[in-house]
Amino acid sequence: MSKKSEVEKKDNLLQRFKSFCSGVKVESKRIQWTSKKDLGKYSMATLVFVLVCSLFFYGVDALFALLHSLI
Repeated sequence: MSKKSEVEKKDNLLQRFKSFCSGVKVESKRIQWTSKKDLGKYSMATLVFVLVCSLFFYGVDALFALLHSLI
């Protein structure tokens, strides 16, 4: 491989990286962030869902433990 083609490859790679970074910058400006109000609602809904599921599986486990102790 000649020195010239190695330099061209590095330049091409650097140019592609700069293009990639430019694209990332443009795309990051398009992001629509969630408002604090919505974030609070979604977080609360997630916590309630996790709590309900935890209680459900605890109840099922307790029921199986009770049935197992009766056998």
